[in-house]
Amino acid sequence: MYRSKMLIDGEFVPSISGKVTTIFNPANGDLVAEVPKGNRKDARVALNAAKRAFPEWAKTNSQRRGEILHEGAKIVRQRAEQIASLLTQEQGKPLKDAKKEVLASAEFFDYYAEEGKRNFGEWIPTQSPNTRSLVIRQPIGVAALITPWNYPVYLLALKMAPALAAGCTFVAKPASGAPMAATELIKAIFDAGTPPGAVNVILGPGSEVGAELIENPISRKISFTGESETGRWILRHTAQHIKRLSLELGGHSPFIVCQDADFEEAAKSCLWRAFSNMGQICVSVNRIYVDQKIFDEFSSILVEQTQKLKIGNGMDPKVDLGPMFNEAQRQKTREHITDAVVKGAKVLCGGDEPKGMEYEKGFFFLPTVLSNVNHSMKIMQEETFGPVAPIMTFKTLDEALRLANDSQYGLAAYLFTKDLSTAIYASEMLEVGGVGVNVNNVMDMQAPFGGWKQSGLGREHSRHALDEFLETKHIRLKL
Repeated sequence: MYRSKMLIDGEFVPSISGKVTTIFNPANGDLVAEVPKGNRKDARVALNAAKRAFPEWAKTNSQRRGEILHEGAKIVRQRAEQIASLLTQEQGKPLKDAKKEVLASAEFFDYYAEEGKRNFGEWIPTQSPNTRSLVIRQPIGVAALITPWNYPVYLLALKMAPALAAGCTFVAKPASGAPMAATELIKAIFDAGTPPGAVNVILGPGSEVGAELIENPISRKISFTGESETGRWILRHTAQHIKRLSLELGGHSPFIVCQDADFEEAAKSCLWRAFSNMGQICVSVNRIYVDQKIFDEFSSILVEQTQKLKIGNGMDPKVDLGPMFNEAQRQKTREHITDAVVKGAKVLCGGDEPKGMEYEKGFFFLPTVLSNVNHSMKIMQEETFGPVAPIMTFKTLDEALRLANDSQYGLAAYLFTKDLSTAIYASEMLEVGGVGVNVNNVMDMQAPFGGWKQSGLGREHSRHALDEFLETKHIRLKL
């Protein structure tokens, strides 16, 4: 069984209270870990450690910070098998997907090791011949990094890397239910040579540890990924100290398939974006809008491919999909499907739990395709965060765009068409932070990622993420 301690000021320590949290495998209910259960006191100690370490780390030149990040990437790759195994045991995703997540996280360290060296300033012409203006960007201070359970390694890495590259120290709080792999990721960057206090990890409930990180005046930057309701709470509780925020919140991504699209390719792309990680992805396909003229062909391929997916324990190399993370997520999925069926939706496949002894102890659910849906249904308005693909038809592109934009969320959207004019027009009209045209992924390390409307504030990935951890300063010189 995995046991860990929290990292504070360069030391691995238990919680002050001595309390622990137990972690169970969502595939079979087995006990897999015992980790410290911190509280506000632990969080305050960690914040003070990060505050003490900040001046020295901020002065460390970008070359040295880059060397440490590169070394961290190397260590993560060396430990990828171990970290991936922990990730699958605590979160449920197939081991092959867990390893991809870990290796992708190492890429972030390498990327920002170099991007941190490009923190350039500006020399600005002035109206006076006797003055000059210089603009520089400096690290904002101590950052609080709060991450969820669906991609606990990847989502932490994309915050850690730019924070360290910018010269910030941080306190990280991984998800209470999936802290193991994230803790090992932080151990890797600590072992790479970060000074004591520069990186800290606190484990514990968001109501205590997370609240202290957000409300304490020491933290000057909050980077949070999670539910929109929690994001609104953070906005309210950081107002007193006017903190910098990056909030990557809920999503409800539309997937539009035009009449001229390669509907076979679109169906296969939709399949993986709807069901990968059991639909527990912020940019998962939540609503599918298909031109009525190709609905039969598209839905037939999607159902056929869905029924071929193998479900099981993520440690089995043959499975495509593991269990859901917990019973609450599975129950919400059931409720959304039931609500849709009561209001007229038709279940084309799935809609229930798989049968068999191997599924009895885990949070398994069959990937589900629904047709005959409409916007009166919860599944077309609320984020399900489960393996459900509801399909609705449209007659015109403008109708599809109106339906796609009929949401409080605006994180990602997908569009399949062979017409360039349609692609450009629709991409400009969609009210989201990222559009995938003929591709089922809007994420690229070198391009900004973030949401519109209630999907969040700020941007992650690319040089834009570095900016989120920097303050701009104008220096006016008289000659």
